[in-house]
Amino acid sequence: MAGHQPDRYTQVVEFRTKLLSTLKAIQSVLDVPGVMVIGSEVPNLLQPEAASTLVVSQDVDIGVPVKRIEEVKTALQEVVGLEPSEEEPSVWLPSLPDIIEVNFVGMDPDVDDPTGAFVIEDARLPLLVFGALSLLREGPAVAIEGLEIPLPRPAGLLLEKLLTERVAEKGVRDLLVVVGLLVVMVEADHEELVEDYLGLPAELRYAVRSNLTILSLMQQGMDGMPDPRPHRGRIAELLIRFEALGAEAE
Repeated sequence: MAGHQPDRYTQVVEFRTKLLSTLKAIQSVLDVPGVMVIGSEVPNLLQPEAASTLVVSQDVDIGVPVKRIEEVKTALQEVVGLEPSEEEPSVWLPSLPDIIEVNFVGMDPDVDDPTGAFVIEDARLPLLVFGALSLLREGPAVAIEGLEIPLPRPAGLLLEKLLTERVAEKGVRDLLVVVGLLVVMVEADHEELVEDYLGLPAELRYAVRSNLTILSLMQQGMDGMPDPRPHRGRIAELLIRFEALGAEAE
């Protein structure tokens, strides 16, 4: 085990450097009201001073409110170090070192079905809008190295990850992001999580509990992701709480 630690440490430091460099490059986009960093990077950024990183990824996901698309397109004109992919203009690829790929996805708080998705066609910034992202609410911005980084509140993001369709590696990563969120959540976040959970339809509450059960049974993590085994107590506690609430609500 000890022989792997330096590699893990180097991986973490390199990713943190690239993540912050990328966010600096798209600061103009992050300044648009309602835009948020919404991917697996959130647990990293929620940690005090981002001193350590729980999740390592090859890209960063940016949520764009559908009502702010034109403002975001204007802000993208100021971005240096990234260029839109010819195949997928919503994916911006790095043209400078120490920057990672940026994926833009749409958010619509007025979506009624958290399990659905639709596409907003646009020549410069087409967006796939995921219904589950309607669960996200903007939290306080985090200040790191002169950056003001807008993040979602942990409760909504945790539910979104538990409602995302489990497909191969992506599904496993989403579940492991839940572990990272549980590590950084405080009591107020847990109370908000319960409130949000009770606001879901019965079938979605069942889906949340099912995916928590899968997470509780996972035997290992993935490279660059948190190991769920040391946190089984947190996972089990949340699952028991949800099961009790589910029985009362259903």
